[in-house]
Amino acid sequence: MLSSSYDYKMARHTCSACDAHRVMSLFLHRRSDMAFPLVALFFMISARWCLEVAHAGRQVFDVMDFGAIADGETDDSKAFIRAWMKACASPGRPAVVVPKGEYRLQPVVFRGPCKGYMQVRLAGDLRAPDDLAAFRGSHEWINFASIDGLLVTGGGTFDGRGASSWHLNQCPTNPNCKPLPVSIKLGRVRNVTITGVTSLDSKFFHVIIIGSQNVSIHRVTIRAPRDSPNTDGVHIQGSSNVRITDTAIATGDDCISVGPGSADITVSGVNCGPGHGISVGSLGRHPGEEDVRGLRVSNCTLAGTANGVRIKTWRGGLRPGSVVSGLVFEDIVMRKVRNPIIIDQEYCPYSSSSCRHESAQRPSVVKISDVKFKNIRGVSATQVAVKLSCSGASPCHGLELRDIDLTYVKRGVATESRCENVAGGMAGGMLVPPSCI
Repeated sequence: MLSSSYDYKMARHTCSACDAHRVMSLFLHRRSDMAFPLVALFFMISARWCLEVAHAGRQVFDVMDFGAIADGETDDSKAFIRAWMKACASPGRPAVVVPKGEYRLQPVVFRGPCKGYMQVRLAGDLRAPDDLAAFRGSHEWINFASIDGLLVTGGGTFDGRGASSWHLNQCPTNPNCKPLPVSIKLGRVRNVTITGVTSLDSKFFHVIIIGSQNVSIHRVTIRAPRDSPNTDGVHIQGSSNVRITDTAIATGDDCISVGPGSADITVSGVNCGPGHGISVGSLGRHPGEEDVRGLRVSNCTLAGTANGVRIKTWRGGLRPGSVVSGLVFEDIVMRKVRNPIIIDQEYCPYSSSSCRHESAQRPSVVKISDVKFKNIRGVSATQVAVKLSCSGASPCHGLELRDIDLTYVKRGVATESRCENVAGGMAGGMLVPPSCI
């Protein structure tokens, strides 16, 4: 039986298919005193069934109902896991709801596969542990794993609390460093959308997408200070059909980095800066790396970054090298960017002996071809606005420069372009600086 008038109203408004209220009205209009009890019983059974149908597929699992405290001090990890597991076992479109408040979480894994299309509605602020000991060997703080169908939204914040550990990061100087934890990992997932949330002050990368397909990062805010080491905004590796759109990224490293095994990547409407720019790579450091094929970066603005659009590959490496092909960078604005257009196949960021080792003196074995730079305009913070430094072992083929207008920040001084080991390509339209292809 209906438990309250509220249930009756919900049945009336949500069950148009059953339309129990209309059925009851029709019967009551024609009822006899003898038929009335049967009609009333029919209505109550029908309305309850309608309620169950209406609510099926949109079940809500509030973390507060599973024991979360939201005081910013208590460990709420178990409450989140309990809510996730309950939702994951439910069909339809179950939602894990995180109301406003501050939630302290240890490293957690939200694991699939799940029965339904999962939703996480995050209105509150999640806070990572300050102490690295809390990670106990874990490489991620929030890990979404093996899920097919996920929406993360709600306007909340993933606060990585990176300032407590950035000084412990040795990766900028030590090639054999132990990386700090990533804030958000999407590992072996499919059909995932993250939208309308903020990632703040990650300890290492903000978001890493690995071994995944059909992932959308849309209208997300990613922030970390200019001097925060290795705080890449979004790193993609071994994944395909990834879209990053209408997103603002300000970090201490690459706003977006596209690693080995990436294919069919779209970056559009991204505001980048500060940071190191939008990069393909680094590539060629490890043997057997997969190719990067199919990347389009368009309608983006880069401001005050160390690089603009960049392809970076390590010197040395073992043959056969991977292939970078089918890249388009177009309709991009540069605002006082140090290296607006750059291919760097002599990449080695360390000043230690590792960059002077004999193996590092060999040319890169990564092959770069079919790369287009089109309608890129703005102001360069360095005189060399276009630098295409390709490998002597694998010269670049099929490069295109078209409608480039990059002026130097110092008025009256012309910008320049420099090419090395570019075997073939074409240039056209307005070209400032003049093409070196």
